[in-house]
Amino acid sequence: MATAQQIIALLSSHNQGDEEQFLSIALQVAAAEARQGRREVADELKTLVEAARKRKQIKPLQQRVSDQVAIPISKPRGELENLLSVTYPKSQMQDLILDDAKRTQLNRLIHQQRQRDKLRSHGLSPSSRILLVGPPGSGKTLTASILAGELKLPLFTIRLETVITRYMGETASKLRLIFDQIASVRAVYLFDEFDAIGGRRNADNDVGEMRRVLNSFLQFLEESNSTDSLVVATTNHAELLDRALFRRFDEIVEYSLPDSKGIKAVLEVFMHAYLPKRMPWAKVTSVADGLSQAEISRASSEVVKDLILHDSKQASIEQIINALQQRHALKDTCQY
Repeated sequence: MATAQQIIALLSSHNQGDEEQFLSIALQVAAAEARQGRREVADELKTLVEAARKRKQIKPLQQRVSDQVAIPISKPRGELENLLSVTYPKSQMQDLILDDAKRTQLNRLIHQQRQRDKLRSHGLSPSSRILLVGPPGSGKTLTASILAGELKLPLFTIRLETVITRYMGETASKLRLIFDQIASVRAVYLFDEFDAIGGRRNADNDVGEMRRVLNSFLQFLEESNSTDSLVVATTNHAELLDRALFRRFDEIVEYSLPDSKGIKAVLEVFMHAYLPKRMPWAKVTSVADGLSQAEISRASSEVVKDLILHDSKQASIEQIINALQQRHALKDTCQY
């Protein structure tokens, strides 16, 4: 039986004239009915949706999102408009430099999401709760964009500065709204810098309200996800997170600063047409050691821009090293 939230979503999409969204929610209801053992009702709903799509020749939702001009089919409204921001990424796996283990882990997650109906038919659920851990600039936020781009889904970023308030009970109420959205609109939902919510409940600076907020988040995260939405949380400080959180995530991906092989890969991706033919890689990677993937890519971008503006075809080794050293200096300055 459809939940109140699904009925609201159905009426909302009907009022907006978004028939494909209406039919997508109907399929979510069918999936919920199937999981409850009401197979005949589920099959009837699916047959009606298929007939409606054939009659109207409606584009599938994923195709609409991947069109050249993204249609804001899932734009948050009402109070959610202040809690979420939405984008429609087109990033792909090749946009991120990863080692083989992490690439395999993310590809497995994407494959499960693409084959979620097959898993559901066997009583299984795809991985849908992911924690990304690592230093700033290591690719965590980009990973969320890539997951959305690969799955042709909107990316909702939770605005934690508007979610977290000092009034008792208000933060938990806002989280309830967000998780109701997760249950009714399939998308990728990003909780960036998640330690603001997920800090240890026994921390010295903890207060009772934040304990209640974390408990609410843990409870909401455990709820059934009938839409197969992806919940992605990122943190630069895994040591600050409550231990109970780690058990609630299906996948934990740990990022680190690039090693010499990773540094070389980043430079080759961003400067492949401008690199000297004979690169002293040992020297260059030694200079870049300690920089994040984002910092190395920005250094590369600055070199390329200078080359273009001066009509130069190839970077010098000195230019590359100077750009990397400048990034180190900027990083040191920001630490004060």
